Amino acid sequence: MNYRFDSMSPMALVLVGQNELWDKLNLQRYAAVRQRIDINCILPHLDRSETGKYMQTHLAYANGRQDIFTDAAVDDIYKESTGIPRRINRICEKSLMYAFQQNRRLIDDSMIRFVIDHEMLKGGE
Repeated sequence: MNYRFDSMSPMALVLVGQNELWDKLNLQRYAAVRQRIDINCILPHLDRSETGKYMQTHLAYANGRQDIFTDAAVDDIYKESTGIPRRINRICEKSLMYAFQQNRRLIDDSMIRFVIDHEMLKGGE
């Protein structure tokens, strides 16, 4: 960060990562890096309502139907994902693929449970 840092060549570095990145930065050998961090933003998990809105926004962006997931399906997606957008995306992606394979136009909670039980990696994704 100190390389030619003047008004002619300003430089900024943005570190983006999951919570595990902070665990690494807390090690003594990264103290110098940690001391140079000016802003630390942590995104909270989404609640149930935000999860539903998040899914609707993605469906709208893709020009998809807004009513493709039942309320019970959204409940199960929220419970399994704990409101983590990356996990919501993964469950929804696999559920959409499964619905297509089954020639179904509505994704209900039983389909979500099947996807969670049979398609999701357990322990870490």
